Amino acid sequence: MKTVVIIPARYKSSRFPGKPLVPLLGKPMILWVAELSAKAVGKENVYVATDDERISGVVQQAGFSAVMTGEAALTGTDRLAEAAKQIDADIYINVQGDEAVIDPIDICKVRDTKIEHMDTIINTYCWISEEENPDSVNIPKVITNEQGRLVYMSRKALPGYKDEKNAPARYKKQVCIYGFTRQELLAFQTFGRKSALESCEDIEILRFLEMDNPVLMVESSGGSLAVDVPDDVAPVEAALRRVHGL
Repeated sequence: MKTVVIIPARYKSSRFPGKPLVPLLGKPMILWVAELSAKAVGKENVYVATDDERISGVVQQAGFSAVMTGEAALTGTDRLAEAAKQIDADIYINVQGDEAVIDPIDICKVRDTKIEHMDTIINTYCWISEEENPDSVNIPKVITNEQGRLVYMSRKALPGYKDEKNAPARYKKQVCIYGFTRQELLAFQTFGRKSALESCEDIEILRFLEMDNPVLMVESSGGSLAVDVPDDVAPVEAALRRVHGL
């Protein structure tokens, strides 16, 4: 089955304009993500979906393929759906353009899990580290049932508790690697708007829950650090130095 990685990249981020091109150790963040994705599926199967010529230019100069999409995409997954209409594949893996320290093994894990569960959306999670604050609204917290299916995802620290003795010892957070079929992506886009919970939490995977699509959460290797705001750049650069011995 043919698998492609599509990396949605929007220049006009509300929290961090120009984020895909922010330099991390001297290299644009989008290229870190593209290169890691290429290790999983091959460079010829990596695409960057963007509405900005500046991003497209940087990507193509580095030898990667860029797919131009419109400015009206509501979310990265909507942008992925638009790009999927232009790319023929069986499995479309969405790797967020701000996940510069992901492990290519986790992309392969999403691909392999999707092959086994073609009727299910695949997403990844890891455990929040001691250095991270579960109360941060920049970290989507993941609630799963005992079979690993997504129950809910929130910017609040969940699960909650009534009694301190029942407080969770640790929390799960979302890692933004997803596995879809084209049909799933087009259904998501055809919904035509952000769902009620999606709008409230600003977490796009919740639209699938409101559409009654099952979501299977797969544990990643951990160590995920996304660049959501400018203050995240320094910690991510430090992580890149550790991972790559720089």
